Amino acid sequence: MRIDFEKLAGFEWDQGNIDKNRIKHNVENWECEQIFFNDPLIILDDPKHSIAEKRFAAFGRTNTGRFLVIIFTIRGKLIRVISAREMKRKERSFYEENQ
Repeated sequence: MRIDFEKLAGFEWDQGNIDKNRIKHNVENWECEQIFFNDPLIILDDPKHSIAEKRFAAFGRTNTGRFLVIIFTIRGKLIRVISAREMKRKERSFYEENQ
């Protein structure tokens, strides 16, 4: 599935999990949002976790060059971040080889 980011209006943050990525992985919400505006951005389907709704994995960089993996879904016209963390070594190699 191709995502038309031009048709999306922003981000939706679940109030129950709004601090989860910061607490668990030291990733701020604003860092999650940044990768969607920086190139290169690699988006893959996440069929393993797409039982209840379609999920995607985004590989990208923050404005400060931090390499992140963001698991997200699309709800209406909003990107809903499910989880975020730094890329592991193999993920970073994949990202750098496919940019």
